[in-house]
Amino acid sequence: MNIKVTLLLCLFVSFSVFGQKNIDPTPADIDLAKSIRIKYEKSDVAILESTENITFGYNKSTSNVTVDLSVDELLMNINHRADIFKYEFYDSSSKIENFTIKYRNDKLAYFAVQDEFYKDNDLFYNDARVKHVKIDFPVQGYTYNYHIDKKFEDVKYFTSIYFNDEFPVIKKKIKVTIPKWLNLELKEMNFQGHSIVKTQTTDAKKNTTTIVYEFNDIPALIAEENSPGRSYLYPHLLVIAKSYEMNGEKITLFNSTADLYKWYKSLVDQMKDDPEQLKSKVNELTAKAKTDEEKIKNIYYWVQDNIRYIAFEDGIAGFKPDDSQNVFKKRYGDCKGMANLIKQMMIIAGFDARLTWIGTKHIAYDYSIPSLSVDNHMICTVLYKGKQIYLDGTEKNISLEEYAERIQNKETLIENGDAYIIGKIPTVQASQNKETFRAKLVVDGEKLKGSCKRTYLGESRTEFQNIYNSFETDKKAEALERYLSKNDKNNHVTSIKTSDLKSREQALTIDYELESENRLSNFDGEMYLNFEFMNEYKKFTLKDRKTDYELDYKILYDSEISIVLPAGYKVEKLPENLIQKEEDYQVEVSFSQKGNELLYRKVFIFNNAILPKNKQEKWNTTHKKLVEFYNSSITLIKS
Repeated sequence: MNIKVTLLLCLFVSFSVFGQKNIDPTPADIDLAKSIRIKYEKSDVAILESTENITFGYNKSTSNVTVDLSVDELLMNINHRADIFKYEFYDSSSKIENFTIKYRNDKLAYFAVQDEFYKDNDLFYNDARVKHVKIDFPVQGYTYNYHIDKKFEDVKYFTSIYFNDEFPVIKKKIKVTIPKWLNLELKEMNFQGHSIVKTQTTDAKKNTTTIVYEFNDIPALIAEENSPGRSYLYPHLLVIAKSYEMNGEKITLFNSTADLYKWYKSLVDQMKDDPEQLKSKVNELTAKAKTDEEKIKNIYYWVQDNIRYIAFEDGIAGFKPDDSQNVFKKRYGDCKGMANLIKQMMIIAGFDARLTWIGTKHIAYDYSIPSLSVDNHMICTVLYKGKQIYLDGTEKNISLEEYAERIQNKETLIENGDAYIIGKIPTVQASQNKETFRAKLVVDGEKLKGSCKRTYLGESRTEFQNIYNSFETDKKAEALERYLSKNDKNNHVTSIKTSDLKSREQALTIDYELESENRLSNFDGEMYLNFEFMNEYKKFTLKDRKTDYELDYKILYDSEISIVLPAGYKVEKLPENLIQKEEDYQVEVSFSQKGNELLYRKVFIFNNAILPKNKQEKWNTTHKKLVEFYNSSITLIKS
């Protein structure tokens, strides 16, 4: 019976699709699709027309300003055929009232719409859901009409409007109608260099102001790894609802940073912390501590090691920290819950600890903008002896007063009763993340063999520890050996000795013995030394990128390899040194010789944890020379 029903349904859908009239593309549609494809050759679908209408209302029962957003798009397949997803996010503060796909003849297209929770690795999280649908475009020039109606129950959650889309947009219109009773600012971001036309009209009868933005030929969002956040890259509007007047009363929303902080504090004031449930653990952690600094470390490190970070909370908890005893009991929490647990434990230990809001490096804004889009993370600040000590519980293996690149130089909003304090995370130099490699090798037949030592500081140490600890216990030794050998079958690593791989306080060191095979070859009485066996940055090319490349942290890599030559041989000629010094990076690869010993030195420095787009061509030129250097060999002749 089920098989029969399924077959009947399939036949019904098939007949309904093929029974539609006037849905096939016209010759003009096909020509248009081909011309757009020439311009946007990497896209399969284009949005021929996109119109967004934004209006505002007032909910008497909640006393909230509401937002109604409607989106209409005409989608065209510009390739031979295409399958795409269209999706829209929402949460407990919003709802999708209409989500439809229609054929060009205005008949409904029966695609299955999915509705599910959305999961991501972001830091500041609420109960995000996503409606999505897979759309099939059978031939080039085929079109669909896409429409959604979405309502935001509170204007404070409607923070931004972007012009770019996943697909190129041929014509874009954003229409915002603002009632006279609402004081709302549209802050124009990244408009420079774009031909965006703005018009503004007033309707005295309706007491509204309508602002329209029109923008044509908009390229698709750039899908590149290690790119800056989209708030740096694309033109957009920040929607800042400052206040509104209703029934003769003026209600302030987010007119200033103080208002933003006031709302955050109202959520904090709703918390019901029970410090008594934490006291026993705090006393245990601090009982043997001889100094205040040791007490702070013991608590901070315990949270790092024992509370699992999960980036998800429901409802208003997307912005309100969880009670500390809940996080303590569950042994997991999001950034806000972990920050609050640290705060409460620090207070029990006698310290002045404060919750602290911060936007990671992914966000372009600072606290001069009163908007929920400014921050996406929470940490704890301890005010101690005139300085601010920041504690980020979501970081693992990081020591006290070390700060991850993702929050360095970012403003902080520190709670201070009814007021607030604006701080800033310190910035470190590349030298504080220094990684060194030292090797003393001798030529033994066709091998290079000898002792090696690696040392890690700062974020290079933290990165190593995080990766190493991600392996199961019985896999760690194998993983470490593969790492040290560069996963090269010619490199054999033995006698590995490490410092305490759990220590945050000391440099991490690894000592081991290395044999690298197939390093020397003989021909007509000459020996050829293939000296390169590490190949640092050999695969790090940045061709055809459209955005800056962001590294995980500022890098200083320093390698020095001593190679003792075989008796009776000397170097005929050394490779030409490669030295390139730029503002953002530095490369130094060189050989020197003293007697029968070669000193091979490599230094790579990335000062700002970024390679800007306008410097990438020069980097690629340097990289080409680096690869040529690595692929060269040294000729040894009899002395």
